[in-house]
Amino acid sequence: MEIAGVTDALAALRIAVFRDFPYLYDGNMAYEREYLQTYINSKSSLLFSVFDGNKMVGATTCILLSHETPDVQEPFLQKKIDLQKIFYFGESILLQEYRGLGLGHRFFEERERHSRSHTGVDTACFCAVKRNTHHPLRPLNYQPLDEFWIRRGYTKDADLVSIFEWKDRNEVEPSHKTMEYWFKKL
Repeated sequence: MEIAGVTDALAALRIAVFRDFPYLYDGNMAYEREYLQTYINSKSSLLFSVFDGNKMVGATTCILLSHETPDVQEPFLQKKIDLQKIFYFGESILLQEYRGLGLGHRFFEERERHSRSHTGVDTACFCAVKRNTHHPLRPLNYQPLDEFWIRRGYTKDADLVSIFEWKDRNEVEPSHKTMEYWFKKL
């Protein structure tokens, strides 16, 4: 699906899903449209989305790391890692009522398939926010996705991190967040 044709639906879904823990993102459409432009501009990008009728209820993206933004590329460049060999997996988001149906696995399968179709790509990666286990907004029933990612063959590299900035829903001003990277050889 062409991302440009569903930018507002994807942006609204990102805002809704990332509002929950652990991201706590207090997003806005202007930022989302700008963020998604990177994916619109890249011929390497993929959007795989799920609809219930006309409503987008889930989506996942990926892009060649060399086409990503400098804040994502920075830790790789510092370690002299070849950006052309890595596909970066952006969001993997589902509304709560559509979770547990196997769509998370499907999202990884589609992104990995797309990544393998690019000559020279041998690695997939994504990043996830690192939050304190005692964060005041962490729900009592919160289950981190680490075990799911490990079962899918991904390994966390705690030495490779990015610092992103966004406003949490309980903050007045944006703050820095540590993002940890997970990798899988394709």
